[in-house]
Amino acid sequence: MSQHILTAVAWPYANGPRHIGHVSGFGVPSDVFSRYQRMAGNKVLMVSGTDEHGTPIQVQADKEGVTARELADRYNRVIAEDLTGLGLSYDLFTRTTTKNHYAVTQEIFKGLYANGYIFPKTTMGAISPSTGRTLPDRYIEGTCPICGYDGARGDQCDNCGNQLDPIQLINPKSRINGETPTFVETEHFMLDLPAFAGVLGSYLQSKQGEWRPNVLKFALNLLGDLQPRAISRDLDWGVPIPLDGWRDQPNKRLYVWFDAVIGYLSASVEWARRSGDPDAWRQWWQNPDARGYYFMGKDNIVFHAEIWPAMLLGYSGQGDRGGSAGSLGALQVPSEVVSSEFLTMEGRKFSSSRQVVIYVRDFLARYDADALRYYIAVAGPENQDTDFTWQEFVNRNNGELVAAWGNLVNRSISMAAKNFGAVPEPGDLTDADRALLERSRKAFAPVGEELGRSRFKNAITEAFDVVREANKYLAEQEPWKLKDDPARQKSILHVALQVVDDAKTMLTPFLPSSANKVFAMLGGEGVWTGMPEMREVDEDGGTPYPVITGDYESGAARWEHRPIKPGTPLAPPVPLFKKLDPKVVDDELARLTG
Repeated sequence: MSQHILTAVAWPYANGPRHIGHVSGFGVPSDVFSRYQRMAGNKVLMVSGTDEHGTPIQVQADKEGVTARELADRYNRVIAEDLTGLGLSYDLFTRTTTKNHYAVTQEIFKGLYANGYIFPKTTMGAISPSTGRTLPDRYIEGTCPICGYDGARGDQCDNCGNQLDPIQLINPKSRINGETPTFVETEHFMLDLPAFAGVLGSYLQSKQGEWRPNVLKFALNLLGDLQPRAISRDLDWGVPIPLDGWRDQPNKRLYVWFDAVIGYLSASVEWARRSGDPDAWRQWWQNPDARGYYFMGKDNIVFHAEIWPAMLLGYSGQGDRGGSAGSLGALQVPSEVVSSEFLTMEGRKFSSSRQVVIYVRDFLARYDADALRYYIAVAGPENQDTDFTWQEFVNRNNGELVAAWGNLVNRSISMAAKNFGAVPEPGDLTDADRALLERSRKAFAPVGEELGRSRFKNAITEAFDVVREANKYLAEQEPWKLKDDPARQKSILHVALQVVDDAKTMLTPFLPSSANKVFAMLGGEGVWTGMPEMREVDEDGGTPYPVITGDYESGAARWEHRPIKPGTPLAPPVPLFKKLDPKVVDDELARLTG
């Protein structure tokens, strides 16, 4: 039975282009998952956008001599272009500076406030002495007062996992310029997280055995020390606070983290409006049978496993103080938080300032999108921190994509096309023929099960095992030597082409662009799997901005074995992947140190 699946993808920050470490955490995994779910017959809504508020945007804008809006406009477009090039199948990739997002964010605030889960409090705010601006918690580092870790952030310590306030840090320093922040009294609104300790505990405990262990353990460890959390800041770039006496204050705005997580909901609302059915979003947010999966890097676990669920519960009137649902109605909490670990590069953390980085657009200018997608799936930071090396990238591209998958496709199709011009009719099958066909047919179940549980490495490894077994089969059967036995040659090539078709289907979530090529080479007509496109849109005749969207429903891709039809004309094969010169490694390493 078809199910509504929300794929909520972390919002990339619009203060610069994104590098491959970013998309290894939120981008590729979410797209692999969504493509599989669509092929399995589920109704997927994959949403995200650029996160465009907060001090970091202002800091970068100052560096570049532009306004915050101009900076956000520029990088919104850059990021949208990059994610489109990577083949990420967003139903809507939008931005947080829309009127729609402001309205939904303010509605969530008002609902939480009306239910008593938001309250004003005078606090000590961190100010940059040189600029007079608020310093975001994450832009302040120091020594953790609890575990002594040197490098704790102002919002939490990644070593012990405890929530922090910047003023608690020992020897706090600004990450922007190294100066010591000044702490001054200021009034802000706080989200009363302790009021959700009980309901959050029950919620998280119910996820035992479902969530990735690292995510659940981290979230559960934080329950014992929940503190009220500021949701407003002293700055002029952000969503206004929707209360009398506050909305017109020029230097009071909702904190960027608060409005960013609401983006999943506001993007869903925007998508529904653009689809022509303004209430369509409710099927993913209020249907008890719907499932919501949130994809991000591990540094965002606290926001998605605790704070965002608390906000949704509070708006729906389900915290300690009770309450009633706001005008949007009761909203569902995440079904799963799918967090990846970190990707490093050549043994070092990604760093734009130190040139330890490759941006997505630079990568795509030199290499295939599917090559990067494959690397992230098979060797990315799914369960532990992993290191990207150019040597491993070249080895996997040449040894697995080119020599294994590309070779199987090329020699199977080229041999059949040259000798018969179409998919050949098989004769009597041998035990070896039947064994390979059965192996390929049965692989759909375990590969699909692993994809449904976001175990991408296991899934693609299983699919590639079928590819390797097919190559072994061809090497043993040697159909190129059977010109005097065309009946047997036809059987072998029919079996090989069937396995190519099966493998193409199983690899579609990982390698959509090349899957479309294989579909066409096997005589397929129309579209196999939909690809994203950028469109210019506006709000009520305002300034146009780009979104990512696409038609992902009309393609032929389905998660099933389908017998190939003898007599189907075969197109001449084209190379699926480029074999990389080994000197690529030296060239790229030189760029890192140049």
